[in-house]
Amino acid sequence: MFSYTITNTSSDTAARAGQYNTPHGTFHTPAFMPVGTQGTVKAMSPRDLCEVGAEIVLSNTYHLYLRPGHRVVADLGGLHSFMGWDRPILTDSGGFQIYSLGALRKLSEEGVKFVSHLDGSSHFFRPEDAVAIQEALGADIIMCLDECTSYPSSWDETRASMELTLSWARRCRDARTRADQALFGIVQGGMYPDLRRTSAGRTVEMDFPGYAVGGLSVGEAKGLMYEMAQIALEQLPPDRPRYIMGVGTPEDLVILSGLGADMFDCVMPTRNARNGTLFTSTGRLVIKNERYLRDEGPVDEACGCYTCANFSRGYLRHLFMAHEILSSTLNTIHNLSYYLCLMGTIREAIAADQYAAFQKDFLSRTEGENKDDTD
Repeated sequence: MFSYTITNTSSDTAARAGQYNTPHGTFHTPAFMPVGTQGTVKAMSPRDLCEVGAEIVLSNTYHLYLRPGHRVVADLGGLHSFMGWDRPILTDSGGFQIYSLGALRKLSEEGVKFVSHLDGSSHFFRPEDAVAIQEALGADIIMCLDECTSYPSSWDETRASMELTLSWARRCRDARTRADQALFGIVQGGMYPDLRRTSAGRTVEMDFPGYAVGGLSVGEAKGLMYEMAQIALEQLPPDRPRYIMGVGTPEDLVILSGLGADMFDCVMPTRNARNGTLFTSTGRLVIKNERYLRDEGPVDEACGCYTCANFSRGYLRHLFMAHEILSSTLNTIHNLSYYLCLMGTIREAIAADQYAAFQKDFLSRTEGENKDDTD
């Protein structure tokens, strides 16, 4: 039902390409998962997602639990039917969203008590609840409940957080009942190499079908993030998919793929699209800038997406400045096309065994370019 096959490897980096088979189809790795937090990728229909090349999307347990409720989703046929998406889905356990609540949450060994950001109601999540909710939602890949360690944190605080995540992982593993879902374990350990190694090693001992690296991109410097990711990735078994959670920029995807990561998710392409920042082969483009008022050219001459094939920068600027809904849709089509095409190029470079050269060229071209353009 689930299988991961590595099809190509890089001889001079840790990059690898493969495919992961699920009950709702296959996706190719390294893969980027557009974020559909509430059962929808903002501004995109499932048809749009298929057309830009998305093979798997991510939804969020915390948000769907609060609204409309996991039982409602189950009664309406499960998440695939509910959102009209027949390809693979991964659901995050909601651990990061609960972490983001800050003072509105209280942790214990038993679970986490939190206050809804929607209506102030009180809720309590145990690891077993996180699994049961995700089983009701029916995603192909589900995640253990974890605690995302805050940054900065002391070694003692980080170790306690890691132990809680490990305890919850065991309980999640023991609670699962559905064979048609793959439960991934999550590596934590903050910014401490010894704790990252310990967390990875002990999580691997639980023998999950896949592994995620969490607690990154929480305020630390880029170099430190890459260091912690590499330490964790090196401890994970090569025959299982490796997922870097909540990361990142195009540069992050290229660098982390070179370190052996297989899966990514981030709101960056969709959120930036709604805010008028577009990713291109020559850097980031801020569409509201005056210079694009009469610009007849596409967002990116090198892009073949629907937006670039049919609309000018001048029109896209007009839509954005007029606060038209179509602005978000066209911008998101482009940004997701850019990200998913980048993943395709990454896979091609691995298949050609030219990943090191590709990465060097990509980073040299984007260094200094991917700052927002200004008037």
